[in-house]
Amino acid sequence: MKRAFCLAAAIACTTLTQPAYAAAQDETAALGGAAAVSDLPPLYKAELDRARSFVDQMMEQGVVLPQPKDPGGGYTHEQHKRNYKAIYLAGQLFQITGEQAYADYARDMLLGYADLYPTLGEHPARKNQGPGRIFWQVLNDAVWLVHSVQGYGDIRDTLSDADRERIDNDVFRRAAYFLSVESQATFDRIHNHATWATAGVGMTGYLLGDRDMVDRALKGSDKTGKVGFLRQTELLFSPEGYYNEGPYYQRYALMPFMVFADAIERNDPEQGIWEHRDGILLKALRTTVQLSYGGFFFPFNDAIRDKSLKTDELYHGVAIAYAQTGDPSLLSIAEFQDRTILSKNGRLVARDLAAGKAEPFPFRSMLFGDGPEGDEGALAILRQGPMNANGEPSTVLIAKNTSQGLGHGHFDKLGWQLYDNGNEVIRDYGAARFLNIEAKEGGRYLPENTSWAKSTVAHNTMVVDERSHFDGKVKIGNQNAPTQLYFSDAAGLQVSSASIDTAYYGVALTRTIVMPDIPGLEAPIVLDLTRGESDKPHLYDLPLHYSGHIIEHDLAVQNFTAARPVLGEANGYQHIWADAIAQESDGKGALTWLLDGRFYTYRFAADGALDVVLGESGANDPNFNLRREPLIMLRANRPTGSVSIAALLESHGSYDGAAEQTVSSRSRIAGMQHAHVDGKDLVEITLKTGQRFAIAVSHNKDAQAAHSVVLEGETIAWSGFAAVIPLKGEES
Repeated sequence: MKRAFCLAAAIACTTLTQPAYAAAQDETAALGGAAAVSDLPPLYKAELDRARSFVDQMMEQGVVLPQPKDPGGGYTHEQHKRNYKAIYLAGQLFQITGEQAYADYARDMLLGYADLYPTLGEHPARKNQGPGRIFWQVLNDAVWLVHSVQGYGDIRDTLSDADRERIDNDVFRRAAYFLSVESQATFDRIHNHATWATAGVGMTGYLLGDRDMVDRALKGSDKTGKVGFLRQTELLFSPEGYYNEGPYYQRYALMPFMVFADAIERNDPEQGIWEHRDGILLKALRTTVQLSYGGFFFPFNDAIRDKSLKTDELYHGVAIAYAQTGDPSLLSIAEFQDRTILSKNGRLVARDLAAGKAEPFPFRSMLFGDGPEGDEGALAILRQGPMNANGEPSTVLIAKNTSQGLGHGHFDKLGWQLYDNGNEVIRDYGAARFLNIEAKEGGRYLPENTSWAKSTVAHNTMVVDERSHFDGKVKIGNQNAPTQLYFSDAAGLQVSSASIDTAYYGVALTRTIVMPDIPGLEAPIVLDLTRGESDKPHLYDLPLHYSGHIIEHDLAVQNFTAARPVLGEANGYQHIWADAIAQESDGKGALTWLLDGRFYTYRFAADGALDVVLGESGANDPNFNLRREPLIMLRANRPTGSVSIAALLESHGSYDGAAEQTVSSRSRIAGMQHAHVDGKDLVEITLKTGQRFAIAVSHNKDAQAAHSVVLEGETIAWSGFAAVIPLKGEES
C-alpha cells in the first residue's frame, strides 16, 4: 500500500513537494535501511543512538498503559509522556533502520491505546484548565497527539487492514474528535493550547486522508478562518515574529507551528505556508533565538527559568528552518544544542555541520514590535561588549515595553533586565511554579504566581500607591499597551524609551534607558530615567531586583535585626521583608554589590526626598514556594503628584578569590546630579579623575533637532534624542 500523505519530514517520506533548500539535497532524502546506518554524520548518529537507547529500554518494559489519574509529574502522567515519545521515536527508528521490531512495538502500544482510549472520560486530576482524557489538561492530550500521529505515520503502511482500521478509529479519530469538537472552546482559541490542538488534528487529517479534519485545523471548527492554525499565525506573532505571550511560550508554541507547517508544505504546497504573512514562521524561529542569553531564554512573563535553546521544540525548529532556508547561522545554533532530530531535515543539519558550513548567529540589538500589527508596545534588546563564548555580545539589556501577554503576562509595563559577564544582574522572577514536580501543587502554577510573581512590585518598574498595573486585572491589561517612543541601536549610545498612561488612572509613566559609552568608565553603563506624572498625590516605588552580595552603601540605614518587618499587606508587598530602611532627604544614594567576580554600583538621584528599602522576597510563604532574592526599592511620597528619578548602574573592577586579588571594588564616579528641565533630562556625572560628562535626553525623535539647556550657569547643547557631552573638568 502506498502512503498518500506525509508527516514530519520522515526520511522515507519523499513522495510530495520538499522544502526549498532540502529539495536540492538529494543525498539526504533516504538512508536506504540498515546498510546505510553506519555512514552517518556524527550529530545524527549520536541522535540515533540516543533514540535506540530510549526505545530499547521501553521495549524491555513492554507496553505499559496505566489508567490516567495523576497531575503533572505523577506516575501516570509521566508514563504516558514516555509512551508518546516512544511511539514517535520507534516510528522513526523503523524508517531509518528497517528493523521490524520497532514498528511492532509502536503498533502494540497503539493497539493498547485503542483499548484504553474509548473508556476514558474527564481526567480525575482536572482543575481549572480544560480537562484532558489521558492527561489532566487538554493541552497535554494535544501534545500526545502531535507526537503519536507522527510515529504512527511511519508504521501505518506495515499494519494489517484490521489493525490499521482499529487504530485509525479508536485512537486517532477519537483523539481528534475530542480535541476539535468536545474541546472546541480550546480548539478555537488564539492561544498556544489551540496551536498544539490544531496541529495534532491537522496532521491526523493528513494521515487519514480526512480533508474535513484538515480544514477545521487550518480554519477553525466553523472553517471560516476567523480562528484556526492560519489565524493563529496572524494574531499571535508581531510582524517581526515576536510571540505575544513571551519567550518561554514562544519556544513552547514553536514546535507545533513548525512541525505542522512542515506537514502542510508536504501535503498542501499550494497553501504556501512558509511564505504566509511574509514568512512569519521562519521569522519567529530566528526571533526565538534572539530572545536568549547564554542559550537561556529571557525569563519574563510566566517563564520557567531553566528553559534554553537546548530543548526539543528548538531541535525541531532549527532543523526544519534550516531545511527551508539553508541559513548557515542556524548551524551554529545546532552546534550549541549538540542535538538534532531523526528526520531528513535533521540529517541535513548534521551533514552540513560536519562539513564546516556553520556561521555565527547574528545576535544584535533589535526592536520587536508586539501585537499582530506591531503597534501594541515593543520589546527592545540592547547588546554591547565583546563576544562571549556563545558568539554573542557579553552584555544585553531587555526593555520590556510589551503588551500584557494574555493570561501568562505579568503586570510589569516598562520593566527591564540586564545580563552581563554571563550572569543575570538585574533579574526577572519568572513564574512561581515547579513544573511537573507533583509535591508542588501537582506541578501547576502556585498561588504565589498571582500574589508575587505577576505583581508589579516583583519587577523592575514603577509601582504607584502599592497597586499592580491595571489593578492586576488581565482583561484590562490586554486592552492597553505601552507606546514605544524611541529606539536606537547606535554604537556607543543605545536607547529605548516608552510610556504608558493606562497602567494607573490619572498617572502617566515614562521610562528611558540609555546604554552610553563614557570615557573612563567600564562597560556596561546603564542610565535609567523614570518619571511618573499626575496632578494628584501618590506614593511611587521603584524596585530593583538584583543578583549579588552587598559590599557597601552610603545610606543612613535603620537596620531591622531583632525582627524582620513585612513591607505591606497585598499586591506582592506581603512577600517582601524589609531588612533596612534609609531616609535620604536629598534623594541620593548608592549601593554596591558583587556578582561572580564583578562589582556593580547602583547610584540614584531623585527630584526630592526618598526612602530607600533594602529587602528580600519570601515573606508570608509558609510552604517555601518562593526564592529568596534581594532588592532595593526607592520610595517617593509626592504630595505634588509627580516624580522623576535618575539611576545609573555601573560595572567596575574584578575580584579573584582564588588569587586573593581585588581591583577597583569602588565606583569610579564621584557624584551624579539630575535635572528635568522643560521636558528634557540631564544627568551630570563627575568621575573621581575630575572628568565630567552630561548625558542629555531631549525626548525628541528628530535627529536634526538642536537643543540647549542652561544648568547652573553652564550651557549644555546637543542634537537629536540623546547625547553624551564632555563638560569642563574639575581638579582631580
